[in-house]
Amino acid sequence: MASVSGCATAATVTVWANGSTTTPAAGSSASSYIILLVFIVVIFGFMYFFTIRPQRKKQQDTLKMLQALQKGEKIITNAGIYGTIDTVYEDSFLIKTDSGSTMRVAKWAVVGKQQEEPAAHS
Repeated sequence: MASVSGCATAATVTVWANGSTTTPAAGSSASSYIILLVFIVVIFGFMYFFTIRPQRKKQQDTLKMLQALQKGEKIITNAGIYGTIDTVYEDSFLIKTDSGSTMRVAKWAVVGKQQEEPAAHS
């Protein structure tokens, strides 16, 4: 393989052992960069719509739920504690459990409201 460069042209001609010659296409590197850029944009688009956007929506829904909680509502904490809100503080709740004990839990520890249980059939 031998490379021959001409002074009149900026292209490099490669001569192979079998006598064939090749010249690089000028537009191929630019088009490959454009394809790579489009591919990266598409990947970030998928990441946004399938991970970031649903996570933000869930955070907003949780924040709205926490702000709407009031005294007397039944909640569940992330530790699995069921209780009824007795007092609402700025950053926490004082809850009363079924056994009658009270405890203070952080607002971020509340994962949701208790589902209404249907009446037991006798």
